[in-house]
Amino acid sequence: MSRKPKKLLNNPNDVPAEQLEGLIYACGGKLVKVDGYSGVFRHDIKPDQVVVVTGGGSGHEPMFAGYVGKGLADAAALGEIFASPSPDIIIETTKMAHKGQG
Repeated sequence: MSRKPKKLLNNPNDVPAEQLEGLIYACGGKLVKVDGYSGVFRHDIKPDQVVVVTGGGSGHEPMFAGYVGKGLADAAALGEIFASPSPDIIIETTKMAHKGQG
């Protein structure tokens, strides 16, 4: 008797990175990944707007990255499973989203 899978995962250690990759793909270019970090930001942030950055741990995907969009947050810094994002991830995500007005 063959076992049926309980979850659709390639490797549990890769879940946060793979879900982020899938979300970016599904959004059709509206989200941009922060190079080298697990953060995303909107592609259409205006230079004269104050940006809103959110974030938190992975594990309930798309959770925090799902809050990035028009009328919502402008960027999200994402941590590992059930862990807050590191200061480096938060800083780099904020720097990428910042367009001059804070």
